[in-house]
Amino acid sequence: MEPSSSPVDQVLAGLRGAGYLADTTIATVVYLAAELGKPVLIEGPAGTGKTQLAKSVALAAGKRLIRLQCYEGLDESKAIYEWDYRRQLLQLQLHQSSGTKDLDTAGIFSEEFLLSRPLLAAIRSEDPAVLLIDEVDRLDIESEALLLEVLSEYQVSIPELGTVTARHIPQVFLTSNNSRDLSEALKRRCLFLHLGYPSVDREAEIVQLHVPALAGHLAREIAELIAVLRKADLKKPPSIAESLDWARTLLTLGASDLSEDLIRQTLSVLLKYERDIDTAHTELRI
Repeated sequence: MEPSSSPVDQVLAGLRGAGYLADTTIATVVYLAAELGKPVLIEGPAGTGKTQLAKSVALAAGKRLIRLQCYEGLDESKAIYEWDYRRQLLQLQLHQSSGTKDLDTAGIFSEEFLLSRPLLAAIRSEDPAVLLIDEVDRLDIESEALLLEVLSEYQVSIPELGTVTARHIPQVFLTSNNSRDLSEALKRRCLFLHLGYPSVDREAEIVQLHVPALAGHLAREIAELIAVLRKADLKKPPSIAESLDWARTLLTLGASDLSEDLIRQTLSVLLKYERDIDTAHTELRI
């Protein structure tokens, strides 16, 4: 009788089934976060699969993904909730036309008039959900503070309505590209995971998983070349997603090997700045 797989092995298998090749460290953090009800803060360079990890967890678990895309100036009305002012005004007009002046009975601050934004939507979700707070480092310190109550208590305080507590604790993932240091208050509420670029072997495996029709030796050559480019002085190193785009490009062109001409013709799939393409020509000596 074969021994049953561990919970971490089950997470690894689930993520692989969702198209995400994780290692034991990643799977352990994902498992512990779910068991402990803790958010995961994922830091690392852009293009290393941080956002995709949250999406894959949702897919593997069969949960709804709720995403808050962060940006400078994000406020409560876009992140947590706001009132439906048009409907509230209409309700007041209808109430006043009935002849009574008691506005308390108008009920304009009931849940009926509440518009849920991503954070509140995750708290109020009828079914367990995955909440992705993407690029949290784009927020300023004041906006970052909006997250603290949600991440520590899984609740939202609404002055006119009271405290809304989570029906189900969501799995929360925050991503950061390290454009600024996050507050200690935010970090101590989270488990930490750093994602760097994969090794050549792992990237070749990722390419083969997502582009299975591509020859194995080409997947390896792609991974090796991209590893060289990521060590060069580029404004934007190739992401994993761009590696896959390049693999699909080579497959579409019917390539059997990586010739210098083919690399020159298709570098714009990998690199998005003219300076980076010129740097790549020098680095690769093509």
